[in-house]
Amino acid sequence: MKYYLIAGEASGDLHGSKLMGGLKIKDPEAEFRYFGGDLMAAEGGILVRHYRQTAVMGLFKVITNLGRISRNLKLCRQDILAYRPDALILIDYSGFNLRIARWARPAGFRVIYYISPKVWAWNSRRVRTIKEYVDRMYVILPFEVDFYREHDYPVEYVGNPVLDSVEQHRADPLSRQEFLEKNRLEDEPIIALLAGSRREEIRHCLPEMLAVTGEFPGYRFVIAGAPGISPELYSRYTGVYSGSLESGESGRSTASGGSTVHIVFNQTYDLLMQAEAAVVTSGTATLETALFGVPEAVIYKMGKLTYTIGSRFIKPRFFSLVNLIMDREVVREILQVRVRQKISAELHRILEDESYRKQMQEDFRELRSRLGETDAPLRLAERITAFLGESASTG
Repeated sequence: MKYYLIAGEASGDLHGSKLMGGLKIKDPEAEFRYFGGDLMAAEGGILVRHYRQTAVMGLFKVITNLGRISRNLKLCRQDILAYRPDALILIDYSGFNLRIARWARPAGFRVIYYISPKVWAWNSRRVRTIKEYVDRMYVILPFEVDFYREHDYPVEYVGNPVLDSVEQHRADPLSRQEFLEKNRLEDEPIIALLAGSRREEIRHCLPEMLAVTGEFPGYRFVIAGAPGISPELYSRYTGVYSGSLESGESGRSTASGGSTVHIVFNQTYDLLMQAEAAVVTSGTATLETALFGVPEAVIYKMGKLTYTIGSRFIKPRFFSLVNLIMDREVVREILQVRVRQKISAELHRILEDESYRKQMQEDFRELRSRLGETDAPLRLAERITAFLGESASTG
């Protein structure tokens, strides 16, 4: 069968690539065309538009990029019409993908959504759009099943693909010595800094993280470089060998706090395997960090205008995936104001209060249990091919 997938950021590229691998097992004749990234491209098919050309974050950025967004939507619709896929698979990226869904289903395409928009956090009216224009919704957070049930829309939890990625890596990790030698690091306790996968997240969050580095002598701070983000962006805040780093390499600089920091690319999981603690921008990385058992502080900061407007509409009890899944505060959430001071206080508590640290790690083990079984991408591929087979047989 022919599949058209749309992923608009790094995490969607990862999940899309895993799904493509599963579909190739369940459907040996699978053909792919997609908006995505390098990981999806490695699975084959045709990459129509890279997420670097589509990702837009923040209210002001959306407003100033309306023309580019409109052109991408037009290109996507035209390309889908020309390709005539058996199924359109939308992966997260709600602002763009829900617009495509509104067009695609009336145009006669079967629409499958994988990784639900965060309608439980804001604008639950979008559930109406989903019910009208999405044939099947597959979710990766257990609590979303109950949320959609309350809105009379059945969805299926197929497991969380992050669990597969983490456990595969844990089965064959680099040793600590290999990691240190590869990145020219001394054998010091490591604090990982995961500043997000989008340029705007990095611009707002990384300086807050770097500002505390001088307060923790004896620790090495290491930044996890995000896929699709050039070293030059990080060098604005760190001075790390501006323009000289390639993906997969590492570098060193003196941060604003006076402490030496490192940056590594394409080594986030290896970094987490060696970290004593982490400061993590809210997103998928908070869940990954927890599954590696690394005590963490979760932060988020955005532009003042975006925050002022957004805070009027978005009032979730929690914003980190760890706390949302556990339905209680497991990790400290630090949002928008006095971020540097709160990061410092939480890191001190994580590193110095052994009972606090152990309780967080115990909660992480419970979190792992709640996520259920592995093999989510293969299970999802099986559901999708079965649905398409049923649809074909019923005309």
